Amino acid sequence: MKKFHQLKVQKIARDTDESVILGFEIPTELRKDFSFMQGQYLTLMAKINGEEVRRSYSLCSSPLDAVLEVAIKQVPDGKFSTFANQELKEGDFLDVMPPDGKFYVPVNENKASTYVAFAAGSGITPICSIIKTHLEQEPASKFKLFYVNKTASSIMLKEQLEALKNLHMQRLEIYYFLTREHRNIPLLNGRLDEEKLGTIFKGICPVDSVDHFFMCGPEAMINTIREVLQKQAVPKEKTHFELFGSNNAATAKKKVDLAASFKGKTCELRITEGGKSLSLLVEQGAESVLDSALKNAADLPFACKGGVCATCRARIVEGEVDMLLSYGLEQEEIDNGYILTCQSFPISDKLIVDFDV
Repeated sequence: MKKFHQLKVQKIARDTDESVILGFEIPTELRKDFSFMQGQYLTLMAKINGEEVRRSYSLCSSPLDAVLEVAIKQVPDGKFSTFANQELKEGDFLDVMPPDGKFYVPVNENKASTYVAFAAGSGITPICSIIKTHLEQEPASKFKLFYVNKTASSIMLKEQLEALKNLHMQRLEIYYFLTREHRNIPLLNGRLDEEKLGTIFKGICPVDSVDHFFMCGPEAMINTIREVLQKQAVPKEKTHFELFGSNNAATAKKKVDLAASFKGKTCELRITEGGKSLSLLVEQGAESVLDSALKNAADLPFACKGGVCATCRARIVEGEVDMLLSYGLEQEEIDNGYILTCQSFPISDKLIVDFDV
């Protein structure tokens, strides 16, 4: 299991009025642990007003940059993002988990590929890493980026994107969409919808000319793009997405219904992690495997608790769960018994979960 390491914040650079770029100093003995692939993320942890707060942020640097950087946008009532933007200082230390995530495809230096990326707001962070890496290592490949923001001044990583465009003028195209500023090109005003996507796929990048599609942003945008691509019969293996978060309202209702349907039934829950076992008696359908363990002082890996990052991934050895969300897992993993413990509720008399496999 991946553990947290204390890393020194070597760099804090203001990116926009609402975002900063953090760079970390990696000790020599940890360089192997913190090597990463383009599109992966870091889980950060800090004590904020006495509370342990964990968040996952995508790396915006490329593995070729030899630096470890994330960009963090301050969001309303965001505990960690506010702390990072307003309180954190260069020289401070943060607890950082080694890189994780599967939001990437292997680099093929000998192939001329066409990539298309859709991003909104801070969803540009892993996309920037992906663009840098493929354009540098695949000299014949091309990238088209469709990037949605509220205003021109809120565009994250704009300097880096423009520098990349100048460096790869014939191979990188960037289309900025603004939702709160009007421009003379109707296509570029407002959010991406089915009509705009139809225009894009008809004229700018026909789907049959694209090798891989990357999407990172809010759930509604991702779902719209995926539905359009499905209608155009784009193979699933060509589409790759990462969400900001999930539909909390819908998930909350599922939790209430689940608890009601199993009320009064108990489950013998056993959790194995790091060679140690924890046994609990819990109510079926009432609480996730992860929350049940954390309430009993278990030290388990987790970050977003939203079914997105897969930091809390484990495997069922025996028993059944109802997994409400599974964005962080591939179907093959689910078929092989893997679950996201933050989203998995026991629904059998006995449940054995292993974090070590």
